[in-house]
Amino acid sequence: MKIVLVIDQFDDANNGTTISARRFASALKEHGNEVRVIATGKPTDYKYAVRQMRFLPIVEHLITSQGMRLAIPNKHVFEKAAAWADVVHFMMPSPLAIMGLKHVERLGIPHTAAFHCQPENITFTLHLGNSKRVNDFVYTKFRDTFFNRFTHIHCPSNMIANQLREHGYTARLHVISNGISPQYAYGRSPQEDWMRGKFNVLMVGRYAGEKRQDVLIDACALCRHKEDIQVILAGKGPLEGKYRRLAEKLPNPIVMDFYEPSRLLEILHMADLYVHTSDAEIEAMSCMEAFACGLVPVIADSPRSATPQFALDGRSLFPAGDAAALAEKIDWWFEHPEEREEMGRRYAEHAKQYALDRSIEMTEEMFRTAIREQRGS
Repeated sequence: MKIVLVIDQFDDANNGTTISARRFASALKEHGNEVRVIATGKPTDYKYAVRQMRFLPIVEHLITSQGMRLAIPNKHVFEKAAAWADVVHFMMPSPLAIMGLKHVERLGIPHTAAFHCQPENITFTLHLGNSKRVNDFVYTKFRDTFFNRFTHIHCPSNMIANQLREHGYTARLHVISNGISPQYAYGRSPQEDWMRGKFNVLMVGRYAGEKRQDVLIDACALCRHKEDIQVILAGKGPLEGKYRRLAEKLPNPIVMDFYEPSRLLEILHMADLYVHTSDAEIEAMSCMEAFACGLVPVIADSPRSATPQFALDGRSLFPAGDAAALAEKIDWWFEHPEEREEMGRRYAEHAKQYALDRSIEMTEEMFRTAIREQRGS
């Protein structure tokens, strides 16, 4: 198939949606498909380039601090891409996608969408993440301006598919994991000097309101074994300064940095425990990649997060937002290294059902169905 992916930012792998899109494109090619993208950046043989939107400095900073860029819609680009494509797949409901959808509809090109942008990803940035009314408004806005114009939507988890059904989305919902790349496999490596002698507790994710890294920092400050714990927050985002100040109470200096995928993979194979504190999460690839590498996860049990589905037992769950309960879980895993090693192997085995190849095969079938329906065959 000839597949066009529409995503505002594709070049820089500094947010979850872009990372998923890049992995997705590469895997589709490995399965024998031709893939091009419509995105910002320089033109290449695989990219139809569009210009980046510019905003007032304070707004620009807010957007880029989340690892995002927004694109200026260009109908000529969509007409050119649609003339080549068998199917156009939209990754998020941005102005670029909303305008582009009008053109592929007019041209009669098969098209599908993915639901990667949870309303809370927006509302927490505006300090309104816990307002059901505001989140419901965003779900409705997404539905009426974009998603209800599709017949097929890719949902990375049952949790988000259920949310879409509850909010009146009418498309056929395909629950397909974003998929774990094969390089994320069980392995334990000797720790580097900066990790050695400490119990290294890792979390990967943007420093953003819904991710709740503050809960992890508070929990480690409450742990009985806090003198032995080193917190590693892999990521970047607008709350970095806040978290650095909050972490000053920890006995060991916090490690906060953004790591390229190859370096992050090394850290995953050296860390001792993975914690995922997010209040809102569509799937959490970072958590999946961690337990695929053999790290036991401890996950916030939030109704707005799909990540609790991965817990193999209650030792990997804590009530969302409860730092004291999380501290108890961290202390327990610190005190039981043999159980941690055994469960790490079990989690790595558990991860195999979310293999990327399987996800690609299911997504290809969604594309083929959309193409058949559009062509009436």
